[in-house]
Amino acid sequence: MAEAATRLEAIRTSLPAMPHNIEAEQALLGAVFINNDAFYRVSDFLKSDHFFEPLHRAIFDVMAGLVEANKIASPITVKSFLPSDLDIGGLSLSQYLARLAAEATTVINAADYGRTIYDLAIRRELINIADDMRDAAFNSAVDSEPREQIEHAEQRLYEVAETGRFGSGFETFDEALTQAIDKAALAYQCDGKLSGLPTGLKDLDAKMGGLQPSDLIIIAGRPGMGKTSLATNIAYNVARAYEPSDISAGSVQARSGGIVAFFSLEMSSEQLATRIIAEQSEISSSSIRRGEISENDFDALLQRRQEIRRIPLFIDQTGALTIGQVAARARRLKRQRDLDLIVVDYIQLMQGTTKRAAQNRVQEVAEITTGLKALAKELNVPIVALSQLSRNVENREEKRPQLSDLRESGSIEQDADVVLFVFREEYYLKNREPTPGTEAHLKWQGDLEVSRGKAEIIIGKQRHGSTGTVNLSFQGEFTRFADLVHANRVPFQGS
Repeated sequence: MAEAATRLEAIRTSLPAMPHNIEAEQALLGAVFINNDAFYRVSDFLKSDHFFEPLHRAIFDVMAGLVEANKIASPITVKSFLPSDLDIGGLSLSQYLARLAAEATTVINAADYGRTIYDLAIRRELINIADDMRDAAFNSAVDSEPREQIEHAEQRLYEVAETGRFGSGFETFDEALTQAIDKAALAYQCDGKLSGLPTGLKDLDAKMGGLQPSDLIIIAGRPGMGKTSLATNIAYNVARAYEPSDISAGSVQARSGGIVAFFSLEMSSEQLATRIIAEQSEISSSSIRRGEISENDFDALLQRRQEIRRIPLFIDQTGALTIGQVAARARRLKRQRDLDLIVVDYIQLMQGTTKRAAQNRVQEVAEITTGLKALAKELNVPIVALSQLSRNVENREEKRPQLSDLRESGSIEQDADVVLFVFREEYYLKNREPTPGTEAHLKWQGDLEVSRGKAEIIIGKQRHGSTGTVNLSFQGEFTRFADLVHANRVPFQGS
């Protein structure tokens, strides 16, 4: 251990000084002294912690407080809030502040100075992370998992990336209008007239216009309703239809379908694959798991495997992921292969990243849903996240879910752009059979027959459109949803 510490110290002493630019810091502070409006050119991304010189951090903090209080930030007003006995290279505090103002010649470059200071601060933070990673690698305990160190480093990098990122700021209405018209033109030219990513379920797409980029779409339902099946069907349909267009500007845009990231916090990747292969081969998933299949069935499975094995569907089966880990892994996939859709199964199995959130489940879910919505906007892809419903549904006669049934519903309902409820009346009817031979039993049989193999997708919220209900067929043995009028064929085979 001592030898490792000695090596580390030798490495540190041989390293150059941390990146910084004192002149840029002085120029920015002087620019604010000359014209306080310069503060607003950097205040949306620059914080006092980004300054290298401790005195400059203190000066910027005081400036920020004065300007935000609609007071003048000048050498005279700022010095009142700082220690007067400072010796700064032979200058008193008053002399140093006066020199900052006197030597600043323009405020035009204030934003450029601010970005220089910010960029250097990020570099210093990256160096600190690298140093900490090196320390942890040298001094790790015997039972320490390298994977944990990697996850911790990814989380810190995520925090650096999210803190103080440059925003796009205001844009003119004309620019926003141009984007809206471009999106409408894309929908007009697209097969099916959809502005979003097709789910493969035509009736659902007709109601929603497809899965819209940057939308957070919640699929909710009680256990046994088939919410995971619906999410799996959508993920497969999107990946199966993927067809890349020509490479443009260094990136690949999908001509149809898309690349899918599926975070399966509940099921293993093998279980998810079994569901998909059962759906596509029309062999019961329970028969596949128990090995109750014929030789012809097994040949059919192998044939289907060859046909679908290369679809761009990427599965992460890690349990209890934090929103930070989901974001880091999604960004990595976006960089490496591009990304068009994210599916998370399910919200209640995720964890928050802050200790405060972990102490309160409602706050934790709020952090998760807010993080998912922010990630959808950042990557400009739709995110489909599954959610449980509270037991209140079981305690009332009408079983169709509503927004108030969402567990920890406040944040989920608020952050979601679309909320879809999966409801199958057949499931409930099967569990309340009346006494055979009675009039009630005859009515029950009729109701059961009408509801057999049918499902309702209730659109409880849609920010861009109307609410309502979409009727689909559901084949439980194959865990497959399909358009009701096409119940006897596989939906959306793609091209």
